[in-house]
Amino acid sequence: MTELAEVLKKVRAGRLSVRKAAEILEKGHVDLLFAKVDTDRARRKGLPEVIYCPGKTSRQIARIVKVLLDAGQQVLATRATPAQFKVVRKAVPRAVYHETARIITVDAGGVRKQSGAIAVVAAGTSDLPVAEEAALTAETMGVAVTRVYDVGVAGLHRLFSHLDRLRSVNALVVVAGMEGALPSVVGGLVDRPVVAVPTSIGYGTSFRGLAALLAMLNSCVPGVTVVNIDNGFGAGVAAALIARSAAARAAGRAGGGGEDGRTGNGGRRRVGTGKQRSQ
Repeated sequence: MTELAEVLKKVRAGRLSVRKAAEILEKGHVDLLFAKVDTDRARRKGLPEVIYCPGKTSRQIARIVKVLLDAGQQVLATRATPAQFKVVRKAVPRAVYHETARIITVDAGGVRKQSGAIAVVAAGTSDLPVAEEAALTAETMGVAVTRVYDVGVAGLHRLFSHLDRLRSVNALVVVAGMEGALPSVVGGLVDRPVVAVPTSIGYGTSFRGLAALLAMLNSCVPGVTVVNIDNGFGAGVAAALIARSAAARAAGRAGGGGEDGRTGNGGRRRVGTGKQRSQ
């Protein structure tokens, strides 16, 4: 069901005033004085406005959640505390708290179309909060997620049995702290875009993720892109957008849209043979 239909349905049921519905539909945002909630973002970006909880009061978060639900949109609130969730759940009883990811979600109802697939790979168990933030973000965007956790370079053999699964998705998020080597390793084994996420996990000279960030930025492997330290959310969005775009192109080709410069199995045709970079 479209967001417009959701709003009209709530007006008909008496759960939303005509004035509030008009504000949502005409302005594209709802002004709460402390926040102007962007109710048009889902149409523009394919993802509703996401609530970043640090720095906001619990009541502010709860009010933003209700505005998004009134607009018929999924709710994703990141870096939420249990105390903040307690207040949100009083206002919206069906809210769910994902403890590891520190995320609050509320399903807006209806059937979400699933499009595309990604994998989220984590080096260690300590990286799971960031990895789960990426995974839940992508799932909120309607993308299927394969999770492969605790396969860091200290025991690299653990990764190999998962390679077929990693090669079957549209994009990968690879999360690692310490020396940040895992994204380069994975990037050298798969022909898919890799979004690398450095985490702040590590001892003194890891500098709270800076060492991993620099290692990933200096990766020898082409096709590895990097987001900020601990930014699982940003990585999840990036990978999900890639996956949805790839799925849409594949659907277009299946419907007679042509290969668009690609081979039938989804790989690009190789044209030209410039010198390969070696290191």
